[in-house]
Amino acid sequence: MRFKIRDILLVSSLYDNYLFEEDGRLYELIRQEFQVLNLSHPPEITHVSSGVEAIELAAVEEHFDLIITTLHIEDMHVVKFAKAVRDAGLKTPIVVLAYDNQEMQELIENYDISVFEKIFIWQGDYRLIIGIIKYIEDRLNVENDTALVGVQSIILVEDNIKFYSSYLPLIYTEILNQSKRLILEGINVTHRLLRMRARPKILLSTTYEEAWSYFEKYQDYVLGVISDVSFMHNGERDPEAGFLFAENVKSRHADIPILLQTSNPEFEARARQMGVEFLLKGSPRLLNRLRRFMMNNFGFGDFIFRTRDGKQVGRAHDLRSLEEQLKIVPDESILFHAEHNHFSVWLKARTEFWLAHRLRPRKVSDFRSVDDLRNELLNSLRLYRELQQRGVITDFNPETFDPKNSFARIGGGSLGGKARGLGFVNTLISTYSINEKFPDVEISVPSAVVIATDVFDEFLEENKLQDFALAETDDAIIKHRFLEAPKFPEEVKKRLSEFLNIIREPLAVRSSSLLEDSQYQPFAGVYQTFMIPNNNPDDSIRLAELLQSIKLVYASTFFKKVKDYMKATSYRLEEEKMAVIIQRMVGERHSDRFYPDFAGVAKSYNFYPVPPQTATDGIVLVALGLGKTVVEGGNTVRFCPKYPRHLMQFFGTIETLKNAQQDFYALNLKYGLEDNGHISPEKFVEKYSMDVAEEDQTLFYVGSTYSAENETVYDGISREGKRVVTFAPILKHQIYPLPEILEFMLKMGTWGMGTHVEIEFAANMDIPPAKPKEFAMLQIRPMVLSRELEELDVDIPAEELICQSQMVLGNGVTRNIYDLLMVDIEKFDRSKSKIVAEEISKINEKLVNQKRPYVLIGVGRWGSLDPWLGIPVTWDQIAGACTIVESGFRDIHVTPSQGSHFFQNITSFRIGYFTVDSMNKLGFIDWDWLKKQDAEEVLEYTRHIKFSSPITVRINGHKNKGIILKPKI
Repeated sequence: MRFKIRDILLVSSLYDNYLFEEDGRLYELIRQEFQVLNLSHPPEITHVSSGVEAIELAAVEEHFDLIITTLHIEDMHVVKFAKAVRDAGLKTPIVVLAYDNQEMQELIENYDISVFEKIFIWQGDYRLIIGIIKYIEDRLNVENDTALVGVQSIILVEDNIKFYSSYLPLIYTEILNQSKRLILEGINVTHRLLRMRARPKILLSTTYEEAWSYFEKYQDYVLGVISDVSFMHNGERDPEAGFLFAENVKSRHADIPILLQTSNPEFEARARQMGVEFLLKGSPRLLNRLRRFMMNNFGFGDFIFRTRDGKQVGRAHDLRSLEEQLKIVPDESILFHAEHNHFSVWLKARTEFWLAHRLRPRKVSDFRSVDDLRNELLNSLRLYRELQQRGVITDFNPETFDPKNSFARIGGGSLGGKARGLGFVNTLISTYSINEKFPDVEISVPSAVVIATDVFDEFLEENKLQDFALAETDDAIIKHRFLEAPKFPEEVKKRLSEFLNIIREPLAVRSSSLLEDSQYQPFAGVYQTFMIPNNNPDDSIRLAELLQSIKLVYASTFFKKVKDYMKATSYRLEEEKMAVIIQRMVGERHSDRFYPDFAGVAKSYNFYPVPPQTATDGIVLVALGLGKTVVEGGNTVRFCPKYPRHLMQFFGTIETLKNAQQDFYALNLKYGLEDNGHISPEKFVEKYSMDVAEEDQTLFYVGSTYSAENETVYDGISREGKRVVTFAPILKHQIYPLPEILEFMLKMGTWGMGTHVEIEFAANMDIPPAKPKEFAMLQIRPMVLSRELEELDVDIPAEELICQSQMVLGNGVTRNIYDLLMVDIEKFDRSKSKIVAEEISKINEKLVNQKRPYVLIGVGRWGSLDPWLGIPVTWDQIAGACTIVESGFRDIHVTPSQGSHFFQNITSFRIGYFTVDSMNKLGFIDWDWLKKQDAEEVLEYTRHIKFSSPITVRINGHKNKGIILKPKI
């Protein structure tokens, strides 16, 4: 554990204390200096005037980390006091403060001073107290900090108490000011604290042996040496000990900067001849020259590019500007600095130890040309910046933000559930070097900034929106009021403007509420996500479009569907807070469209495994274009990553034509701000035909061809015929390791989260040959599985059942259900499916308000936006159902739709989900019996039946079988 001085016991006469305090200001000055230098809390100082009182207090309290004593103690001599402290069994360091040389010399000449840690002279500079504190901490922490993170050290060799009492405050002030500058560049709070703690240590030595012991132990971590010339060596004063020390240091490490200081001007020529700096102690500008030496040689301040004659040709104040300067400075300057290891010295002073140690072993002679050396420096800087930011949520800084894979935050508060998931997967990718497992593919989280929840709170408060939004029930009114809200935090607007200066690609503006993607109550699909082109030549318009999108995400927090959803949970809407993720979209531009080659959802648990698959082998749903096709229940390719060739929906030509994706979604880049100053981003994503995909040359990676002449589907699109999306080039011919990547990421995610997970992803295949293809993780969230241990008897005679299925999600018994809402299979018209959804929503709302759970039975896919595949309900329209049944149409087979968002909600609320496949004899619904029951309410396509006795739902999750029993009469 690192040693830190938190409590100091000051022992002195009242008069000495008065001199320290300067009318009560000493502690206040120290406290202010700690704040200015960004140090942690200043130590508490307790004053006593007698030795007896001090010993009693130190022995009883046992919490003092340092004792500072003057030569004037009321009741005993200072040496006697120090020995009494040791006799009391206390090991607390003891430091003496003297007021002048004479009394100090008397102490040294007449007493054994080995009991003291060190003696200092008080010259009225309160920073000496800070210097003493840091000197003690450095001496006790240097071994641990060097071993852990490679902290650098400055060896100060000086036995003149007056001089080192002046030097320590100066040196520490420069070092701490350097740390303060670096802290401003830290990528997040943790990184800034690390930089402060990793500042160079000062190792104060008074003899040759002490200094050489430090050097031998830490020579690979020595930043520089500041040394007197005359000091003790082998027990005697050696008038040239400093030259010997410098010579021996140079023999080990020729590039370590050394400053020799002495009162003898005759030594200057010799020092220059050795290649070390020289400083005359009698100089009136001693301290200024010492400061300049540290700035020029220890890497403090800017890196100044010079040529051999000293001419300045460039300047860098941080890593990014260093990278920019390295591209343009003359070859001569790069050679000069590389030969003297100036780059590694500057980097070590900035606590960039990994990068410094990467560069230092390389010699100029190792490179064929200056261009090779320049490129190595640039590549190392780029690699370091990527490594530094990967897996870390940084505070947004335009100087350090990498448009490729940075993940940063703006504002305080929470990042929300979705952003936490992205941050977690970002950490997994970085920590476990996942990219090394797939060398031809770059797996990453696309660069993003997250506007944290405090900004949401401030926006609501400044515009007085909270009470209004909670009470208002009309989404259009809420949306309009939020868009018209005039106030948005200025600092956030400034940061977003800086972000837009870096990212000029299309953006996804996504919700990330506190409750989203929690393990037990996920709000998947409840809030809104928008995609914007971000391509207007006017930067102010791009900012306006982004702010409008953020406001729309904020507004969606209070929409009716959210309020309805909340009624089915234990949460209160006023407790919800919204963060917003602004993320670089993955994809390529094709004419006026932007989309990825494919996108999809992968789940580590498959509720409908087909042998040889098992439930834990997972399931993937993928489609060409944006993931909207998958999320909203369109036709997709469904495969198990362990068995990617087992495609049940394509088991025959007719089934392939029926189930294959017919169209795709892309972002239309022509849309933007409207004449009224608003945007309608829900219109920006449009549907396109497969002819457009072929024109864009994106079908090549995922397409097959149907030959009507042969009534056969062929892999690839090289022949004439109808194009269908089968992903055969990837799943059968392995042109891209999609199944392997997903199988691995699902296992990693499940292991990391401790539960089964769902992943959203996108990929780009059309990448220049020399670069890896792109696989982007867009989201990861936990799945909630309710697989209780009990196994239920579901083998009941058919005449006692309303429904029976062998493809069921859930486990357990649901009793006391009196209501059943059903779609009339005989009246149902696929072209009227939107009307059916409205009818269901109306009855659902009534039953929810009456707190009456019900069984919902329908035809086709629940949640599909394609009216020919099912009923396009949203979750809030069926949120009151405790059991849901989907059945096939009378004329076509229906594949279960695990791709829609509310499957996650079904598992969270422990709702039973039945899929009835009558054509393949995998279950039935007793439609005739249902038709004979008296209805509580009959609409055009739906019937609400209210039973006098309860119906019971029984699901055996181990066998994936379930039944719904008729009520007992």
